[in-house]
Amino acid sequence: RVEIPLDIRSLADFRRWTVSDVFPEKGRIDFIEGRIEVDMSPEDIFCHGALKSECARVLTRRVKEDDLGLLLIDATRVSSPEADLSCEPDIVFVSHEAIDLGRAVLVPKAGGQPGRFVEIEGPADLVVEIVSDTSVNKDTKRLPAAFFRAGVREFWLADARGDEPTLVLHRPGEAGFEPIPRDPEGFQTSPVLQRRFRLAATRDRRGNWAFDLLEEQK
Repeated sequence: RVEIPLDIRSLADFRRWTVSDVFPEKGRIDFIEGRIEVDMSPEDIFCHGALKSECARVLTRRVKEDDLGLLLIDATRVSSPEADLSCEPDIVFVSHEAIDLGRAVLVPKAGGQPGRFVEIEGPADLVVEIVSDTSVNKDTKRLPAAFFRAGVREFWLADARGDEPTLVLHRPGEAGFEPIPRDPEGFQTSPVLQRRFRLAATRDRRGNWAFDLLEEQK
């Protein structure tokens, strides 16, 4: 059970709540265009958790090897006053360049020591969302629209709930995110990471999904 304070009327109110001692430690609580959305459902081990882990594994390696910036997973709050948004994406990447130029700001922990931060304000370079049964509309429509308004440079949407798991890379178009065309081998090129990616999925010995995020040079 989540008790939402009655005095939250704006994004600023919500952000203050998220860093307070009474903010819930469990669940995903987002603020999207004036609406607070709460999801306390457990994470599906294979359709969500395993897929997220594989994407995070490959992206973390790429970001570390090329010293590109920060790759963060779960419970990393990203806020955008321009988009009236505060959420915790499954995976978020913020480049050194974005931080150096002030496009994205690391919000320090109140009264904390130097180097302690609790939130990212501004557009991330890349966001990954994995569709859950309890948040299909939010994951596939409301969040992508909000990320677009926030100025996110690249958006990945993964869905492993059906018979054929999918991963689609998107880039900003005129009115929203648009899928990046696939090459003849099924790869999509990431403008942010300058690599080609394709999701491969097989069944393990127990019939559960096992994922490989394939990566190649551009």
